[in-house]
Amino acid sequence: MNPAGWMFSGLARQRRASGAESCFLPVAGVKRMRGSAFGILLLIVGGLAVPPCFATASSRPNALTLWPPMGWNDWAHYQCGYTAQTILENARELVSTGLASRGYKIVTIDDCWMLRTRDSDGNLQPDPERFPRGMKPVIQAVHALGLKFGIYEDAGSATCGRFAGSGEPDKGGKAHFIEDARLFASWGVDYLKLDGCNVHAGKGESQEAAYRAAYRAESEALQRVGRPIIFSESAPAYFQDTPDWYDVLTWVREYGQLWREGTDIAVFDAQRPDAPRFHSVMWNYAYNLPLGRFQSPGNWNDADFIIGGDSGLTLAETRSQLALWSMMSAPLILSSDLRRVSPAAIAILGNRAVLSVDQDPLGRMATLIRRTPFFDVLLKQLDGGNDAVAVLNRGKKPLHIELDAGDLGYARANCGFAARNLWSGAREDKTSILEAEIASHDTAIWKIRPAAGCGAPAPLGAITRIASGRHRDAESYTLCLSSTGHVEACSGSKAESWSVSAAGELRSSKQCLTDAGGKMLMQTCTSAVPQLWRYTLAGNLINRGDHLCLTGSESKGVTAEACGHNLKSQIWSLPNARVAQ
Repeated sequence: MNPAGWMFSGLARQRRASGAESCFLPVAGVKRMRGSAFGILLLIVGGLAVPPCFATASSRPNALTLWPPMGWNDWAHYQCGYTAQTILENARELVSTGLASRGYKIVTIDDCWMLRTRDSDGNLQPDPERFPRGMKPVIQAVHALGLKFGIYEDAGSATCGRFAGSGEPDKGGKAHFIEDARLFASWGVDYLKLDGCNVHAGKGESQEAAYRAAYRAESEALQRVGRPIIFSESAPAYFQDTPDWYDVLTWVREYGQLWREGTDIAVFDAQRPDAPRFHSVMWNYAYNLPLGRFQSPGNWNDADFIIGGDSGLTLAETRSQLALWSMMSAPLILSSDLRRVSPAAIAILGNRAVLSVDQDPLGRMATLIRRTPFFDVLLKQLDGGNDAVAVLNRGKKPLHIELDAGDLGYARANCGFAARNLWSGAREDKTSILEAEIASHDTAIWKIRPAAGCGAPAPLGAITRIASGRHRDAESYTLCLSSTGHVEACSGSKAESWSVSAAGELRSSKQCLTDAGGKMLMQTCTSAVPQLWRYTLAGNLINRGDHLCLTGSESKGVTAEACGHNLKSQIWSLPNARVAQ
């Protein structure tokens, strides 16, 4: 049994070679339970998220999306400049390039497909200039290619482009969630993206409550129409950088299968076709990576479209986006003009080995092992005892990297592993070093299988929080907790390397973070109550002794203070991808 009486981020899970898992739930009245890789359970005890196997949010997988969705969407390249022909030509490209056979099978249209008004019966009307034969023949043609079809609507009274929305008008009137859902089902729609512009909050109603009511109404409507339709929610993106963000991220999983959490990725600009867009990829990666605790198979954090292969990204940057999104188990929705994507980029986007990391059935998000001003090291647990390792070179110069097993949380002595470079396919049956020369803005990625001599891996990595202030600078977005008693710009130092015990100890350099009456000290680990921390779904670390929250202030350093409502200084992301064997 866990001496702390609870399960901390799933770090006491036992991993079996077969992929089956056994979870110990040290909560009164709860017996040992057995589950598969998909059988992930989350208990909420006294307001505390207690994930018995892993820090995830969903209490049951959703059979519609046991793997992150893959496909194509028009928005990031065309915005409103598309027609039925545009959609069908890109759908055919998915098939002819072989991308569909690699899993990219959902063709989704975005905003602007409908008129600004409804017909006399209150139905949505496809724009006759874009869709002269209506929407159903386009959907039938997509289905005939062996693909699925997705459509766009809005939870507000109007879409972001001011076309007809499904939600209640701000001056009163009827919402159209059930009518629109029935229409979509009659057309054969398989996927709905519901945006969040122009959502009206009634008198005395908070914006967060208004969004929840709208997305709940859409979810209930989709369940009533008799057709399985994947539900993609955009609600969290409208609360990014506010305390309500984490509340919305907590409830969206009840209604849909995936959700956009933040800023849209940069779109193609026909006036500046070669404008760099990698900064936008890095920003979306930055805000998505710390949110792994909110997802599990069936429910996915969506970092927005894959624009790799389109104008504004090099081949190296295309490799980086696909590798990083795959390490995060993010949906892979291409958004480019596939008619003009180079064969080299198609080969990257269709790399089966990298896609298998994204589609791995465990559905884990990667742990940030180490971050320096120039590179990130990520590790992701895979099904069957394997791991994926990725190294992102954010710098302007080539990077030579060498990682040994100790860098990844394994005992250094007598530890080797089999490794495969997922870009080149090169294999080493037995090695103790991952080594690569990584070009600027490129990402190396390997799949490794540790040998038996490696022993139980430690849950090793950085503990991070979001920096204060409103900005979209990926380089300054994340701060690292240091055992020196500070939160700081991540440097990759040993003081920023932490492991988390099953009891809830935060360990660095063989010492434990200790709450000494609100003052944080590093002391010899004794499993004393002041060294034990509870981790909530929102991201709070609450000391079991005085019930204060770990607080990291850029000016005051690290303290334990009264818990507030989703304060940035009290929201932490932990190294939770590593589990005990």
